[in-house]
Amino acid sequence: MEILFDERLVMARRERALAQHGRNAAFLLEIASRELADRLAVVERRFETAVELHGGTGIAARDALATGKIGSIRRIETNEAFAEPGENIAAAAWEDVPLELQSVNLVLSPLALHLVNDTPGTLIRIRRALKPDGLFLAAIPGAGTLAELRDVLLSAEAELTGGASPRVIPFADVRDVGGLLQRAGFTLPVVDAETYTVRYDSLFPLMRDLRAMGMTNPLAGRSRMPVTRRFFVRAAELYAERYSDPDGRIRATFSIVYASGWAPHESQQQPLKPGSAKMRLADALRKGTE
Repeated sequence: MEILFDERLVMARRERALAQHGRNAAFLLEIASRELADRLAVVERRFETAVELHGGTGIAARDALATGKIGSIRRIETNEAFAEPGENIAAAAWEDVPLELQSVNLVLSPLALHLVNDTPGTLIRIRRALKPDGLFLAAIPGAGTLAELRDVLLSAEAELTGGASPRVIPFADVRDVGGLLQRAGFTLPVVDAETYTVRYDSLFPLMRDLRAMGMTNPLAGRSRMPVTRRFFVRAAELYAERYSDPDGRIRATFSIVYASGWAPHESQQQPLKPGSAKMRLADALRKGTE
């Protein structure tokens, strides 16, 4: 397994963001949580036992509970500091899925899976933790997220130093996520993406928001060389030149992939076995033209 992310750094930056900024910079998580709750609300069944896996502020758990579709929900985080006053949460390492086999009906993963090294293994563990006909719902930052920032950071570094190192993580696209769900054994997978554009006065407020959300560069292969102010000033100039609106404000793109999949159950729709069709495709097409 390739180690793409520094797991300790991921946890440390999320916990530092919570300590320094509280829950005031979680606008992206709030958007994703509302969308997950909306999708849960239209499912015509009830989930007695649910888990929110590394959901930060816990807003996804609260929004899901408000749908009335859940009997109870518990939260798993890297540190008990993520708990609300009087709330009990379970603590587990970032890439751990501390759930027993077939123990829950619903697992929510809001904005966490994009920073996991062993994504296939994590999805398999989640699917195994679901009871038959249990549901998995996830929101995952996807391809296109922070594309503008990636461009200007690479350009500024190449211009100033003659080389470049990765400063924005790679993000999976819709097809990647769909393939991973199928590989993990989920049935009836549904995957789509929504794109959100956030505007800022300059690069610097965007960077402050990313730090406040614990979303700064956690790549294991990141450059350890100190970054100068000149680098960020040049990146800000390039951002304004390439991605500003007529009023001078810059655009930042966030694309979120929403994914759902079910643990297998005999009651679910099954594809027809090869050779079981009652009519040949050619005959069906011919009939449609008559």
